[in-house]
Amino acid sequence: MWFPGNDPNESKYVEQTMVPKFERETGAKVDVTFVDYTNLSPKLNAAFAAGSAPDVFGHGAAAVADFVKNDRIEPLDSDVEKLSASDRKDLANALAGAKVDGKQYMIPLQMQGWLLMYNKKDFTEAGLDPNAPPTTWEAVKSDAEKLTKRDSSGKITRSGLLLQTEATGRQQSFATLIASAGGSQLNKKGTKATFDSAAGEKALQYFVSLYQGPDAVATNLGQDYLNEPTAQQPLVTGDAAMTIQTAQGASKIAAAYPNGDWGVVQPPKFAGQSEGYAFGGSGPGMMINKDSKNKTLAWKFIEFMIDPANYNGYIKTIGGVPNRSSALSTAYVKNSPVLGAWLKASSQWVPNPNVPNWVQARDTLDKYLEQALNKVVTPKQALKQAASEVDGILSANG
Repeated sequence: MWFPGNDPNESKYVEQTMVPKFERETGAKVDVTFVDYTNLSPKLNAAFAAGSAPDVFGHGAAAVADFVKNDRIEPLDSDVEKLSASDRKDLANALAGAKVDGKQYMIPLQMQGWLLMYNKKDFTEAGLDPNAPPTTWEAVKSDAEKLTKRDSSGKITRSGLLLQTEATGRQQSFATLIASAGGSQLNKKGTKATFDSAAGEKALQYFVSLYQGPDAVATNLGQDYLNEPTAQQPLVTGDAAMTIQTAQGASKIAAAYPNGDWGVVQPPKFAGQSEGYAFGGSGPGMMINKDSKNKTLAWKFIEFMIDPANYNGYIKTIGGVPNRSSALSTAYVKNSPVLGAWLKASSQWVPNPNVPNWVQARDTLDKYLEQALNKVVTPKQALKQAASEVDGILSANG
């Protein structure tokens, strides 16, 4: 089986705790490989072509529809139906985000959501109330301007706010902003781009304003800070006062620096909107290769992984948001200074569309967002050009 990602804590726990236990219980031999997300899809495609793809593999929810379209993965409805009614209810929120055309193809191992995390000490020093974080994106920018520090030449030395601006991360930040502005990325049928809209332009103009112009509040455009070690996170080093974070990242920061005073912002809205949203939903999960000769054993391992007796230690190790609603009562969630904020925001998470060719469409949009953020084109031009290309990609879905 192939696990997605390169978290050393996760690989150690899976390889030294979970897999040996599963092997003892079943007598099976499990060969585990961890593959970082950048190389995961190319390696899987090559393995499928060569007939050597793993029995079980993990990926993000955005990739599921393409695997279905290409007949690469096994539907799991019959397996899920064999779970107890209480298990299915407990896992319902996670399972819902891993379906294509109403059929279950992936079992998410965690929920995901991106929220703003901040240093309360910085808020206090800037004259802001650390216990009353902003509730609109306009107020976020206003607070970020107060939190931003510059040297004598005007160069930013501490960012007031950092969003994701690395490859793919740009699109995730934009997904948060456009939803909070009242817009959407695709129509309900998933057949046409809808981000080339007033809401999309408002969201992207805001995004660009964080990094460009005299009122910019952020530097290091394109930095993939979310994947840096905890000790190098901008919040920890003092290079930023507010950053968008995953639950995993926030949990690691809070655990490594328990004396820090950390705050989390619930999803802000844009002025005039009734509610704010944040990019998120079902996180990475496991799928079964349709050509596997070990499908029964493959499902047995997935079922083993999501059993609370095994899963609770796993999710605690990776610092993620649990895939079970009942996790609210676990010590892991109760004792966390940040996880409660993610669970509170879960009804405001907006996932990417789960349609075939979405990864290609996403990467196309991401390319034009990068151009807008670097002022190569205007936000309006970027969205118009991206929509034209994305519509062409989606039309291939029929």
